[in-house]
Formats: sequence, C-alpha cells, structure tokens
Amino acid sequence: MTSPRYSAGLLPYLVDEEGTQVFLGHMGGPFWARKDEASWSVVKGMYDPSEEDALSAAKREFREEIGVEPPAGEALSLGELRASRKLITVYAVPSDSSLAYVGSNVVSIEWPPRSGRMVEFPETDRAAWIPLEEARRLIVRGQLPILDRLEHLVDPGSPGVGARDDATPC
Repeated sequence: MTSPRYSAGLLPYLVDEEGTQVFLGHMGGPFWARKDEASWSVVKGMYDPSEEDALSAAKREFREEIGVEPPAGEALSLGELRASRKLITVYAVPSDSSLAYVGSNVVSIEWPPRSGRMVEFPETDRAAWIPLEEARRLIVRGQLPILDRLEHLVDPGSPGVGARDDATPC
C-alpha cells in the first residue's frame, strides 16, 4: 500500500449582509484555462509532515499561489479529507474583502503532451471572493465537503452535509 501524499490549504471566508463568501483559486495551466465549473480550489499544496506542520504548509502555499501574506485571523481546522489520492487538511480563516490575488508561482509541464517541450504556467491563474452557493458549483467536486464544514462552522444551524461540530482553533 502506498503512503498518502499530504496537502494543506487555507480557506479564507467572510460573512456580510449578502451571506458567506469564500476565497478560492482557479487552477492554472492549459487543461483548466477554458473551464470554470469544477475548476476552482481551496488554495493548497503538498508538504512533508516530517518537515513541516499542516498549518505552516497551508500558509506557505497561500503566499506562493496568491502572492500575498495569508489573512491574520485565527485559523480553524476544518479537518481532513481524501481527494485525488491525497490527504488534504484545510483551515478556515476569517478575512475581509480587501484580500486579493497578486500573482502565483509557476510550474513547468510538458505542453502539448508528449511534445518534449516544457512550458511554464502559473499554478493558480486567478483567485476571487465567491458566494458560498456559487462556490459549490465552481469548486472541484472532491472539495465540496469542505464548503459544507465551513457552512456549519459559520452557521451551526445549517444542515451542511458532512458538517463537523468540532472545528478547532489552531
């Protein structure tokens, strides 16, 4: 059995008169370029738990993929989920609407496939504040439980599928 790959991410959120909004990143590269539905993600990335804790990794990845410091609010664990052969740990962090995408690190991939030509693309090509209900349509399907957990965190009376009562400050 293969050991899991670990990923950690931050999910900034805000609650205002219009409801809950989340800050998601749109995946970069040619595969995602013309897609919108199911092509946004919690800003996250890989880490080695023997070298870095999940929250530190989540903050590092946020800086790398968004180009700014992560929000300074208290991070609350939304727990872990398995998706895309990874064990993903996500933290919700309150923010305000001033948070904005600046720029992302780049990744090199062979493009077109089997061409032998390496091309650089931003890992995240944009990020935005998205109302929670719209985010359910835009986020990659494997991350939907994270939105349910966040909804339950900010509105404990909500029925959020897969919701948790035990979100904990970090």
